[in-house]
Amino acid sequence: MAKRICIIADSTADLPAELAQTYGISVVPIYVRFGENVYRDGVDLSPGQFYEKLRDNRVIPSTSQPSPEDFFKVYSEEANNSTGIISIHISSKISGTYNSALLAKRLLSNNFPIEVIDSTFNSAGLALTVLTAAKSARKGKDMQSITSDILKAISEIKMFGMFSTTKYLARSGRVNKAIAVAGSILNVKPLMTFHDGEVVRAGLVRTVPQGINRILRFIESRKPISELMIVHSEIPEQADQLKTMASRYIPSDLIIVSQLGAALGVHGGPGVLLVAVR
Repeated sequence: MAKRICIIADSTADLPAELAQTYGISVVPIYVRFGENVYRDGVDLSPGQFYEKLRDNRVIPSTSQPSPEDFFKVYSEEANNSTGIISIHISSKISGTYNSALLAKRLLSNNFPIEVIDSTFNSAGLALTVLTAAKSARKGKDMQSITSDILKAISEIKMFGMFSTTKYLARSGRVNKAIAVAGSILNVKPLMTFHDGEVVRAGLVRTVPQGINRILRFIESRKPISELMIVHSEIPEQADQLKTMASRYIPSDLIIVSQLGAALGVHGGPGVLLVAVR
């Protein structure tokens, strides 16, 4: 088989394993810490195992980015089997992963072509960006053409989602605890979107059905849609319901459904439902 450009992502993309394997995408895991125990996201700890620990463990978990050495190891291995590497990562405004990848690129001093790209997203938005790159690489495109396709995808992708509770946002320090308590008393669920590489609040709803309707309205507002990915944490029924409703805008077999991993799961907990559309 002829060598081609290798596409690398980090595990915050929440890519289904079968899709990563199909397109030959290498995934570098972030780290998840529960007290003294450290796990590699998606390697030592599946999404299901992560949420089980989150519910049963009194220890508040944290996450950390892959080290430059982690990326250096993957880059060195992939350099033997490819003509170049494009490494695409979670927004640099919410994680140091992109900077770790840049440092690894500088460590690899053999002038092998490596492009490190800030997707400005995480989760489904990052996944759609990575899949764009992988599909272009499969067509045999060169580094410049694939990079152009990636930047175009980033400009066309939008994300929107619902957190069913403010509890984990408060625990992780992502919202003020007073706001979280008020949200719990009022039983409201925050809506989130991405703006300029950062997660920002996009409103509040009182019920999950209201949240699903808001997500559906968001999808409708993005017509025409060529790609759509749904990501959820421990609520497969609602994800399937949203997929059925979204199929009026894009064929059902083109909609990807995946589980939210630890990176955003630490902050959102069970009950997150989000979409990325292009």
